[in-house]
Amino acid sequence: MSGYPEYMQESLKKVADSRAARFGKDFIPMTPEQRQEILEKFHPDWKPAGKRTLAIGPSKGMIIPHEVADILEAHPIVKSKEIDLSKVDYDVDVLIIGAGGAGMSAGLLAHENGIPADRILMVQKLRLGDANSKMAQGGIQAADKLDDDPLKHYLDIIGGGHYANKPELVEAMVKDAPDVIKWHEELGVMYDKLADGTMMEIAGGGTSRRRMHSCKDYTGLELTRVVLDEFINKGIGYVEFTCAVDLLMDDKDQVAGAVLYDLDSNEYKIAKAKSTILATGGFGRLHIQGFATTNHYGATGDGIVMAYRTGAILRDLDSTQYHPTGAAYPEQIVGQLATEKLRGRGAQPVNKDGELFVYHLEPRDIESSSYIRECYERNNGITTPTGMRAVWLDTPQIEAVNGVGTIEREFAAMFRTFNKFGVDIRKEPMAVFPTLHYQNGGVEINAKTETNIPGLFCAGEVCGGVHGKNRLMGNSQLDIYVFGRRAGKYAAERAKTATTGKLTLAHLDRYDRWLDEAGIKTDRKAPLLLPEYRGQKTLEHKLKLL
Repeated sequence: MSGYPEYMQESLKKVADSRAARFGKDFIPMTPEQRQEILEKFHPDWKPAGKRTLAIGPSKGMIIPHEVADILEAHPIVKSKEIDLSKVDYDVDVLIIGAGGAGMSAGLLAHENGIPADRILMVQKLRLGDANSKMAQGGIQAADKLDDDPLKHYLDIIGGGHYANKPELVEAMVKDAPDVIKWHEELGVMYDKLADGTMMEIAGGGTSRRRMHSCKDYTGLELTRVVLDEFINKGIGYVEFTCAVDLLMDDKDQVAGAVLYDLDSNEYKIAKAKSTILATGGFGRLHIQGFATTNHYGATGDGIVMAYRTGAILRDLDSTQYHPTGAAYPEQIVGQLATEKLRGRGAQPVNKDGELFVYHLEPRDIESSSYIRECYERNNGITTPTGMRAVWLDTPQIEAVNGVGTIEREFAAMFRTFNKFGVDIRKEPMAVFPTLHYQNGGVEINAKTETNIPGLFCAGEVCGGVHGKNRLMGNSQLDIYVFGRRAGKYAAERAKTATTGKLTLAHLDRYDRWLDEAGIKTDRKAPLLLPEYRGQKTLEHKLKLL
């Protein structure tokens, strides 16, 4: 019994009937010229109407999505005169804001580099470990096989990022990658292995080698599980259900901690620190251009807002990643990620007639643009019961290529998720459409994760420069652990010698002046902290694609 409605059965039959003819065949990858053409015509980033010029601050003039401009061109939640800075609730050496992979690895490395556990404070707006890090599925890249090396990995990242990456960050990431995998295994991560005990490594879109290490299709959950366990065992201090609403500065123009908001008591608190690490993740819950999202509930772009108010430089926020295979059916899971690893193991994207229409491992922006073209220009997509357009991801091909049992063995999470709604992905394809996935840009850092503001470090998705204008699969999990570890190390080094001056929130008054001088009259306040969905129509039904 199929979980799809009756009217879809004709299309499903065409997909099944074409499966044998497609076995072992791939669509030809696009030329650079073809890739550029499809991006310009169909990728949401190339729609001028979806963006505007940032009107204030050190990165004034940057083109960014309206939704991002709205949180940057907004007033602080608190006024400087409302907060009593003489009452310090937490006085620590290293303050970490955000408790995903980047934040927790920063805490571990700060401790390893000489900061006592009780002199570190982790602040998390939800629960410890609640982050996009935990939700990652497909894998983590590292060039650690004989036919591979960091240089090849570097070139793949630079090419995938449209040559807009910051070279020193890419160099740091690819060189640190093998050590990150080794560190994970030492902590207890159970990576997938072949029968001889060597790593199972698969292909990802835009890569020249098979270097994707994975833990079935819940890699992020396994990595977070192990790192979280180590974090707790070290006794590092943390508070949950507490949001950072703005950074503190001192009279030496250094970042010196943060103003916190306790969601349980509805009280503001002061955390003073010699080094502050932003590991707040991205802006997926802003639903750029109306897209559904893979992101966790707290991903509201807080970090870029807080950093920008101190004068930190931003970059590449004109670029947003849409993952090509977000679930389009059933309605209950629309926007949830269907890992790229599915295509890496042989699943093919096909249209309503079962025809291949794009190479299955193009870089994500190209792949997404092709799905949008197939649905909206060529009208060769399918339509779900709620009116959403989609293409088929032919998952039964995985077992045709790799043998019966592969899906249950390697894609346990995907199998269970769809099976709950009557869709057996061993026998029937998934309905998919691009979903908002990743914030490519953010706060600019150097290889030590330092920003242009003394005392402020950043790691993970809140940063810009690592991925350029497009991120390749598996490099986000690598990014958070490479730069999370680096942030912990260098923040610890600074904290050993730094001194903090008189605390101030004068930069918030300056920000209000910038808004006034730019003629921005608004009652918007940021950061958003948590998204608001009450009274809104389902987002994926109002895409601004036509």
